[in-house]
Amino acid sequence: MSDLVLPLAMAALTLAGILAGYRVAFVLAGSSAIFILLSDLPIAFFNLIVSRIYANVLTNWLLVAIPMFIFMGLILEKSGVAENALKGAQRALGGTAAGMGIAVLVIGVLLAASSGVVGASVVLLALLALPRMVEVGYDKATSSGLIAASGTLAILIPPSVMLIILGDQLQTPVPDMFAGAIGPGLLLVLLYGFYIIWRARGLPRAEKAAPIGLLRGVLRTLIDVAPLLILVLSVLGSIITGLATPTEASGLGALGAILVTALYRKFDVGVIMDAARDTVLATSMVMMVIVGATCFSAVFKGIGGDAMIRDALGAFGTAPWVVLMVVMAAIFVLGFVLDWLEITLILIPIFAPVIAGLDFGNGLEGQALMIWFGVLVAVNLQTSFLTPPFGFALFYLRGAAGDQVQTTEIYRGVMPFITLQLFALGLMMVFPWLITGLL
Repeated sequence: MSDLVLPLAMAALTLAGILAGYRVAFVLAGSSAIFILLSDLPIAFFNLIVSRIYANVLTNWLLVAIPMFIFMGLILEKSGVAENALKGAQRALGGTAAGMGIAVLVIGVLLAASSGVVGASVVLLALLALPRMVEVGYDKATSSGLIAASGTLAILIPPSVMLIILGDQLQTPVPDMFAGAIGPGLLLVLLYGFYIIWRARGLPRAEKAAPIGLLRGVLRTLIDVAPLLILVLSVLGSIITGLATPTEASGLGALGAILVTALYRKFDVGVIMDAARDTVLATSMVMMVIVGATCFSAVFKGIGGDAMIRDALGAFGTAPWVVLMVVMAAIFVLGFVLDWLEITLILIPIFAPVIAGLDFGNGLEGQALMIWFGVLVAVNLQTSFLTPPFGFALFYLRGAAGDQVQTTEIYRGVMPFITLQLFALGLMMVFPWLITGLL
């Protein structure tokens, strides 16, 4: 029992610090320093942590892709290119209430594939689509739920910062993680689409804009949507086909975003500088958390935390599917109070070796098994953006919508989409080819 005191105390102190509102990076690093001193770990353990930070973080070229993809998304959002794409899709699909909902979903997918930034996607969709969805007859709860769920696709659909970090933690190729997430992303889009069409039944037909001619309408839609679509396909295609590494493709995406803004005649040095400043802030936050989590995981393992968690999982039995269900349940529950980045960096290094040693009887082993597990975790963590009380997508939506929608309406609206995400997660567990089919 005495072996459990330090790991439990460290976990409790860290969780309490995070919930108290202190910066996550400082809580992780601070608790690590405290428990080095409280435990019997040698002071030389500090040197080991410095070495791990240098080897796993500072010299990891894969992480260079993170600021590039963030910059790419911010350029598209701040320049108005993403707004043009949404309006183009609205014109193409907005003749009915269902068409309006599908238009929001389509643009959510394009924003997800072009940026990987949930905040930008949710805020932009809230500002542009919420009034229009209410106008065509959707209730505020359904409108809020669709916008929040569509925005969170940015954390799953490649190129995704989450998949880059998961690939790094699981030591699996990021292109394979991207390929594995395409099927689940499309499955979620399909489920969202069916749900929104069902919700739109009986709603009145939206007023049509003045006719502008079929050919002119098609050309106008292509002008609004095609550049963004070409940029997305170029970035993803170069990664999945092996023509470029994720780091190289992220640079291509950043340059492509600037070229697209120039094509739309919206290139502005002020916009570029504003996006660059926001990119630095967002990247600094991510990197500081990664450094703090590196410290935490090293000390937590040093004082026996990994053994404690393995024993806890063993208490539920050794059946592989039972262990997987317990891991998925733990990640889902922690998503109510912790951010995906914290869960990924703290728990995945502990859970991954356990899962790697199991046989699920589905023909997966080695790298394919870890990609399957990694994408399951990514889909599970996507729900953390929607689950109250600390779902970040809910905060983004509430802030962008202002007085247009109440918090209770947002909570009520996201519940069906959380259910759909969990249903999709179950399908991916039972049918692993949904993830591994493109590998």
